[in-house]
Amino acid sequence: MLFSRAQAAEIAAGTCTVTYRRWKRPQAVVGHRYRTLAGFIVVDAVDQVEAADVPAGIEVGGDPSVPITRVRFHLDDDRRDARAELADDTDVDVDAVAARLARLDARSPHGPWTRDALEVIAANPAVRAADLAASLGRERDEWKRDVRKLKAAGLTISLEVGYRLSPRGEAYLAAICERETPPDR
Repeated sequence: MLFSRAQAAEIAAGTCTVTYRRWKRPQAVVGHRYRTLAGFIVVDAVDQVEAADVPAGIEVGGDPSVPITRVRFHLDDDRRDARAELADDTDVDVDAVAARLARLDARSPHGPWTRDALEVIAANPAVRAADLAASLGRERDEWKRDVRKLKAAGLTISLEVGYRLSPRGEAYLAAICERETPPDR
């Protein structure tokens, strides 16, 4: 569901747990999680209401002939953030992460990208996505879609500007670099 920045701030603060929308048919499903600017929300209830049931001061725009739907929700924790906070390499199943990234690389129309993405983020935290994408010869929007896949794996964290590796991402990158380093003779 889409919310303005002001609404997202209220959701994040816990002061907004209801929204009113004009929908011909409900666009939210009870129990489903939706990503918003505030984080993930979980829908608790969806029901149609009359205009008189909408609290004063809340404007429900759109076509007045379309029913008003009230959506009650609560802010949910972002499971990716919890996954990202694993602090050391003992918490990272390197082989499982490597297998997941290999699948992403194999499905990519532009070839393997995950290792390069992790390394460029590690070397350039808080750098604009457009600049990181350009450094790899990638389009910004395509790059951002791919980085969201790394975030879903708990390897990166989005910042106000750019990204950084999560502790899990740092541990994974360190572990695979260590595996590739030949032993001293």
